[in-house]
Amino acid sequence: MTRIIAGRWGGRRLATPPGDGTRPTSDRVRESLFSSLASLLGGFEGVRVLDLFAGSGALGLEAVSRGADHADLVESDARAARVIQRNVADLGVPARVHRTTAQRFVANEVGPWDLVLLDPPYAVTTAEVAAIVAQLRPLLAEDAVVVVERSSRDPFTWPDGFEPLRDKAYGETRLWYGR
Repeated sequence: MTRIIAGRWGGRRLATPPGDGTRPTSDRVRESLFSSLASLLGGFEGVRVLDLFAGSGALGLEAVSRGADHADLVESDARAARVIQRNVADLGVPARVHRTTAQRFVANEVGPWDLVLLDPPYAVTTAEVAAIVAQLRPLLAEDAVVVVERSSRDPFTWPDGFEPLRDKAYGETRLWYGR
């Protein structure tokens, strides 16, 4: 079961796409992630969020529940995008669902976003993730934070122009924070 952890919709359950095509971030990892983000961002008020590879939308919806102004939730899988749309509608969240690839979305949007969350399937290579992150640079607000979630066995290196802030492992999952 995936749920919103804290904020306005804390405790509310989220629908998740059927099958094993998505890999929801565990409650424990999300709780730690958002605790770190609250510190790095100084809170979520006024924050615009971009959730790439959104899956169920849990990361972006968690940010909005905690006070972010808006979330753009990007998912290429049609079934997953429908699930995200249902979650957005059920909660009444200020968010937009974009059914496209992360690469296409980043190439065609203007931003700015204060927080970008990337939790791609493990099949997406680290080089592909780094290329998407590199494309984000002109779309980010000043002092924006970018978080990449990957397998602990698949190290991530920030592309030029990004400052690594920290990284933390949670079993098989590792989070990389950058600015």
